[in-house]
Amino acid sequence: MLQENIDYYINEDGNFVFTREYHLNRGYCCKNKCLHCPWDYGKPKGTKLNANDDQRNGD
Repeated sequence: MLQENIDYYINEDGNFVFTREYHLNRGYCCKNKCLHCPWDYGKPKGTKLNANDDQRNGD
């Protein structure tokens, strides 16, 4: 079962956003350019992961 603030959070628009931890537990990239994709799919080359990618930062 998914746990809020661990596997996902709800953004200001009311959308569910999956966390980096959720994606890693799932074990593969869905190629939907997810915000917290640990495989960096859809991000420009040379972009490093932000240490806070798996946390809601209020943006």
